[in-house]
Amino acid sequence: MKKFIKTLSLFLSTAVLMLAVGCSNGGGNTTAPADSSGEDSSKNVTVGIIQYMDHVALDAAREGFVEALKDNGYVDGENLTIDFQNAQGDQSNLSTISDRFVSNNVDLVLAIATPAAQSIAGKTTEIPVLATAVTDFEAAKLVDSNEAPGGNVSGTTDMNPIKEQIDLLVKLAPEAKTVGVLYTSSEDNSIVQARIAQEAIESLGLNYVEVTVTNSNDVQQATQSIVEKCDAIYIPTDNTFASAMPVVHGVTSQSKTPVICGESGMVNNGGLATLGINYKDLGYQTGLMAVKILKGEATPATMPIESAEKFDFAINGTVAEEIGIEIPADLQEYVIK
Repeated sequence: MKKFIKTLSLFLSTAVLMLAVGCSNGGGNTTAPADSSGEDSSKNVTVGIIQYMDHVALDAAREGFVEALKDNGYVDGENLTIDFQNAQGDQSNLSTISDRFVSNNVDLVLAIATPAAQSIAGKTTEIPVLATAVTDFEAAKLVDSNEAPGGNVSGTTDMNPIKEQIDLLVKLAPEAKTVGVLYTSSEDNSIVQARIAQEAIESLGLNYVEVTVTNSNDVQQATQSIVEKCDAIYIPTDNTFASAMPVVHGVTSQSKTPVICGESGMVNNGGLATLGINYKDLGYQTGLMAVKILKGEATPATMPIESAEKFDFAINGTVAEEIGIEIPADLQEYVIK
């Protein structure tokens, strides 16, 4: 009997040992081996996205960014967690969201638009930050220089071909003598673009006037004011005006004033035309930068600020008809009804 008990005990001990080995190496909870670069290919990374507000261009930039990650093996819900937060144009929201990302120690932050980038950059010098829809990283004090950022921030600029946009304005409204510029006085990117536009306008011998706003509540009054002072309007890639283009259109369609915009989303929502950035492409370009950071191939400090690789014409045919603008034959292919 004692011999039987001793044999049974040995058998059970062996079975428990085998079961323990099986549980540590088999089943659905296995840990994938590290790849040749030493990185764990199954590691879940977290990317925080802080977006200043809703409008077509910023939404498109976000979509392009996520698409680039997916195309390169980072899939939300699988090996990637995206924490998307929209500040709805509110500075206090930006601060709260930035604190959240720092507290959660996310692996990387995408900041969409200058105020969002400035907010998160003011909260961390450790977490890699990529920004897009930022006109001038240096002017916004986000980097040491566009060529050598030097810190934890890099990204893509949405600086437009402003001189060419003013040339487009003149081509579509050749009788214009005075050009008005609308922008938000608190947006650094808008201030930079307005100064470039002023130089381009005055270099053509045209008169320059401007009206600024502080928030979206001022847009209608500002637009009503400027149409009385000018023959055509230029609006840069300004976040406030981008979200309020239907309001602008409500005024300019009545005054028959052509509006050249910084980007195509603004044209779709009531502007006349643009030669501008494809923001989804710009976001995708930013996503490719993120892939390099997540794979450990680069850091923001050594990644120069990248510019858009192409620009697209967009002309709102319905608006052209409303205000009596005839589209030249060489631009007809870009007309969107």
